[in-house]
Amino acid sequence: MIRVGVDVGGTFTDIVLERGLPDGGQQVAVHKVPSTPADQSEGVVRGVLEVCRMAGVAPGEVDFLFHGTTVATNMVIERKGAEVGMITTRGFRDILHMARHKRPHNFSLQFDVPWQSKPLVKRRNRIAVTERIMPPDGSVAVPLALDEVERAAELFAKRGLDAVIVGFLFSFLNDEHERRAAEIVRRVLPDAYVCTSSEVVNVMREYERFSSCAMNAYIGPRTAAYLRHLVRRLAEAGVRASVRMMQSNGGISTVENAVKRPIGLLLSGPAGGVIGGRWTGEACRTQNVITIDIGGTSADISVVQNGALRVKNPRDTEVAQLPVLVPMLDIDAIGAGGGSIAYIDSGNAFRVGPRSAGANPGPACYGQGGTEPTVTDAQVVLGRLDAEQFLGGDLKIDRALAERAIATHIANKLAMSTVDAALGILRIVNNNMALAINANSVAKGVDPRDFTLMGFGGAGPLHAVALAEMIHAKDVIAPLHPGITAAMGLLVTELRYEYTRSVLTVLTGASEADYALLNRELAALEAEARTQLSADGIPPEHQRFTRIAECRYVGQGFELRAELPREKLSAANIAVAIDNFYAAHKQVYGHAFDDQKVEVITLRGIATAAVEPLRLPDLPHGGRTDPAEARTYVRDTIFDDGSVMPTPRYLRASLLDGDIVNGPALIVQHNSTTLLPPGYRAHVLSHGDLHISRR
Repeated sequence: MIRVGVDVGGTFTDIVLERGLPDGGQQVAVHKVPSTPADQSEGVVRGVLEVCRMAGVAPGEVDFLFHGTTVATNMVIERKGAEVGMITTRGFRDILHMARHKRPHNFSLQFDVPWQSKPLVKRRNRIAVTERIMPPDGSVAVPLALDEVERAAELFAKRGLDAVIVGFLFSFLNDEHERRAAEIVRRVLPDAYVCTSSEVVNVMREYERFSSCAMNAYIGPRTAAYLRHLVRRLAEAGVRASVRMMQSNGGISTVENAVKRPIGLLLSGPAGGVIGGRWTGEACRTQNVITIDIGGTSADISVVQNGALRVKNPRDTEVAQLPVLVPMLDIDAIGAGGGSIAYIDSGNAFRVGPRSAGANPGPACYGQGGTEPTVTDAQVVLGRLDAEQFLGGDLKIDRALAERAIATHIANKLAMSTVDAALGILRIVNNNMALAINANSVAKGVDPRDFTLMGFGGAGPLHAVALAEMIHAKDVIAPLHPGITAAMGLLVTELRYEYTRSVLTVLTGASEADYALLNRELAALEAEARTQLSADGIPPEHQRFTRIAECRYVGQGFELRAELPREKLSAANIAVAIDNFYAAHKQVYGHAFDDQKVEVITLRGIATAAVEPLRLPDLPHGGRTDPAEARTYVRDTIFDDGSVMPTPRYLRASLLDGDIVNGPALIVQHNSTTLLPPGYRAHVLSHGDLHISRR
């Protein structure tokens, strides 16, 4: 079997190909090409064809292509989605405007409320119709006025809207009205992207449900068009592989499911990096890892604790300050990367990011028209990136252009040397990243002193040691292919689907009728999930199903996840679920009240199917110290304290298992460069990963 993983970033597109060999081994080829923001599929197809040539594989031989993309995320951030119409319950037209009546900044007089200033659905396109479903059983109090739905759909047709959502009150209890309204809209607007709130997130809380549905429709048309265009372009290039998409929850899904629910792709890009980080940690025998994926545009931060991925609490799952009620890995992203632009603001303060030079024109040193200084330009000026080694020489960089950009925009304005300005750029961006790491770890009860910092992405190993010092991490790992780690994560990710039902049942002292309801809904979730896995060609014996109850104390505002027993729920085993909730509450909040009643709000069924894991070959044993065979040349390099030191360059591909490289050193490879400051040493592990620690 031949599999390809493709991760599209803001600056580069990373590709890895894995092929099983007749002797049971595996061939792994990695590649990196510039991203094509105007049409991401162009860079994807080019990268796939080139990595196939490198591996000696015909494009038609590829069986699966796994893809992580930022298409959906960028659409929301840049507000370039579809023009969406909404049909909702009369009297609730402004739910999307009112939201939760929360101010993003309580004490600011000039704060922006994005759901009002940049709404996903404009007010004139929100049409209220007569209908009413009532709690607690979903009974119909007021029938749906079909003629009003018809008129609303015709109005949307006249306005030429791209997408329409249907969101009615209490549809999570009874979705009959939403389904009938959607049928009418699809008949009147056959080419529009139509979805209902109960299809997208079938849970309580109307604002979050409506907003999630609006987000799904906002990104739906363009995401669907991109995915179909990608599959078509791949086929035209001779790649007939089955395409699978990375999801925000850390699983993969089919293109068809991603087209139907593109909301699941909003963290598609960063999720692959976290999966790859966990997989690398396992190979390095460490289960407590803080991952930081530093690319050209952003730095994505997450924590792997005891080998487990962290999933965000539903109250925190948002994109661009808009709630998105889909499972997401706990990833924080900030605008800090190799392309982050350094500038002096109107108050004469020295700042770096979040604005990025991206792939076009890119940093000044690329010589593609960029004139503003970036983090990459600072690394070049300090001698940490060599022109002849950058991307293996595939991309030429010009140090003079980097020096000119930093001098013109920073050094001359602040009356400092170009070197000091370059060091300042790195100090600022490293501080920004360290603060973000602490927010994702210390602020959530994780002590970085017990964790390994894993820096990857093209720029990760250049910053990793400095960041580890700042957060007091115990040591550092630089993966074998740092710039390709997110793409490699795609090849170790399982197929994963999640389905929900709202039940609102008190677990403490539940009755037999309550157990019957819960078991009936869980059985329905499992049947739905297994149907999807079977449609994907997964045999029953390879299908796995996990049952989750999202619980809270009675009267509490938000829920936490608690795993349910595999057996049918009953008075004999319900204590397991309740105890799991207590444990989750104690981990998140530091305390739990075991004498209080617990209620389940939402049942969640998670269906998974394992994939064949990616296996890297063991390196031959070396056991050498500062091996001359891997050393290329020595060049002056400037370190964070301003010292200039002759620094040897080592080819990473020439390092063997057990080799030790003492700092100062630069370890170079095609997709990244690892900076080893004085006082540190790198120990080469069996697969080629670098374990970095103080001497």
